[in-house]
Amino acid sequence: MKVKLKRILARPEVSSLLGEMLKLTETPICIVDGGGNCLLGDRDGSATAHPILLRGEPVGWVEGPEMAATAASLLSYLVEREWECKTLANETLERYKEINLLYRVSEKLSAVLDLQSLARLVLEEAMQVIGATGGFAISCDEETQTCETIAIAGETPDISRHLGEKIATSIPQFGRPEIVNDIASDGRFLSFNSEISAFLFSPLKNYDRILGALGLLSSREVAYTASDLKLLTAIASQAANAIENIRFYEYRLQEERIKANLERYMSPQLARAVIDSKEENLLKNCKKNLVILFSDIRNFTSKCEELQPEKMVEYLNIYFESMVNVIFDHGGTVNKFVGDMIVCMFGAPASLEECEKRAIEAAIGMQARLKTIPNDWIRENFRTGIGISSGEVVVGNIGSPHHVDYTAIGDQVNVASRLQSLAKGGQILAGRSIYDATRHHFNFREVGIVKVKGKKNKIEVFEVLY
Repeated sequence: MKVKLKRILARPEVSSLLGEMLKLTETPICIVDGGGNCLLGDRDGSATAHPILLRGEPVGWVEGPEMAATAASLLSYLVEREWECKTLANETLERYKEINLLYRVSEKLSAVLDLQSLARLVLEEAMQVIGATGGFAISCDEETQTCETIAIAGETPDISRHLGEKIATSIPQFGRPEIVNDIASDGRFLSFNSEISAFLFSPLKNYDRILGALGLLSSREVAYTASDLKLLTAIASQAANAIENIRFYEYRLQEERIKANLERYMSPQLARAVIDSKEENLLKNCKKNLVILFSDIRNFTSKCEELQPEKMVEYLNIYFESMVNVIFDHGGTVNKFVGDMIVCMFGAPASLEECEKRAIEAAIGMQARLKTIPNDWIRENFRTGIGISSGEVVVGNIGSPHHVDYTAIGDQVNVASRLQSLAKGGQILAGRSIYDATRHHFNFREVGIVKVKGKKNKIEVFEVLY
């Protein structure tokens, strides 16, 4: 930053002060600038030259006798003050530009909701302000410990891409912001030293986590400064915050999609419990004590003959919606639909208190709801039998590598199915374990010990009276 001596001498207060000094001493002096030009007075080749100093370096001289040294000291003081004022003004302007840039970038970033668009926007802003012919943005995945180039910009896309890919494979070597103005002497860039003149780099950090990196390069002769690096680092900080916001937004979207899918199988409260659960093995195969409920429409095949298929599907959907709402109201999970049959579980995937009691309440609610469905044909023709059993089963994702179902496998599933097949329309039949757990809450009628298909041993059957 230059300070012009001529401009200082042109100030009225300075010229007046020097004039007064010369009148008092009647000493001729000559003020000469750094280029040897006489700015005031007449030169005398034999006169002593006293330097006018700025930060220890001469920017001019005062030629003359002893009094000239006093004038040189005064002018040195004025030059220093001028330099300080200019420095302060320049820093203020630079800070204003930086704040204005960051505000503009922040405003634009707040409207971006995908990573690639954000990366391109940040690169364009940084290149425009700092001055670069190319640039790249890298994204790092903390879980997989991998990084990849997600955006390139500028006049040198191939160089930017190759440099970004190189750095993406060795991010630990670039853990802090840096300037490389002498590419040829840096061993990390041997394959680029004939194509790149200078390089600026800043990691995208959020606390101690590296989310990615920004790199700017110039194929033209340029010397990046600490101010350029500071500005890139500030932009990188804004970008890192925006990346965190985008990832949080994407996480919430994914969570909402998962929640929407889960709510098709279980109650909203249970879906929320699954999402919030800290159990890593919540959906993994495991043994659990569950309550299994089967519900089936009696004589459904013959009823189907009375209606067109489209109308039967319509009525089934109305019926299923009503029944599922009741199941969800009591914390159950719909396992599957098999034709007109509903299979549901209580106690999986998330644990549930008083599963047996909830299952019977759900069964009673299903029978009651069937009588109030606002469709005359359904109310008159759909009669359901319900079977409930409980015990240890294997529950989890079961199937092939190409398709899996979250379901339960075990003897008690078979028992519930058999109880359902024994139940008449409007009946709710339960096994011994259900009776023992809920006999103080509901009224039962002992049906007796029954031999069921597929079971060597007979089972005790109880009818729920409601």
